[in-house]
Amino acid sequence: MNRRWSWMLVTLALLAAGVPPARGSSLDSLRFMAGSWAGGGALDREEEHWTAPRGGMMVGMHRDLRGGRAKSFEFFRIEEREDGVWYLTQPRGVPATAFKAVELSAGRVVFENLEHDFPQRIIYWRDRPGELRARIEGLVKGKLEHAQWTWAADSLTD
Repeated sequence: MNRRWSWMLVTLALLAAGVPPARGSSLDSLRFMAGSWAGGGALDREEEHWTAPRGGMMVGMHRDLRGGRAKSFEFFRIEEREDGVWYLTQPRGVPATAFKAVELSAGRVVFENLEHDFPQRIIYWRDRPGELRARIEGLVKGKLEHAQWTWAADSLTD
């Protein structure tokens, strides 16, 4: 059974169990992501920065540093549209890939694009003050793969 059918069956099972699908909730519930976040060690640093939700959009960026030099970057935006909330990502500035919010609440959001190779899900949440967490996951050759990050609030001063 391919990935798309597997996810559809899970969705149908949730609907049958009475779990409602995510609605196009206000982008304001993603305010928990806004700010500057950083993690890593002495030689490596990861940064993620998000603007507050305004005008139906949040804008973000991610940067990885190694030995004080930028090694990779990614641009993001989250848009509130008539058909829901969408996360658009551009690793290294390539054309955007869109993921639709399937779960949206104060403190947690799950975006999904089952047609994408990897990841198919992008999750952000806050379960501790001063921390932002993120996880990407998806099926690779039929096996669930993932990566996860925890960043602390960053003042942008060195």
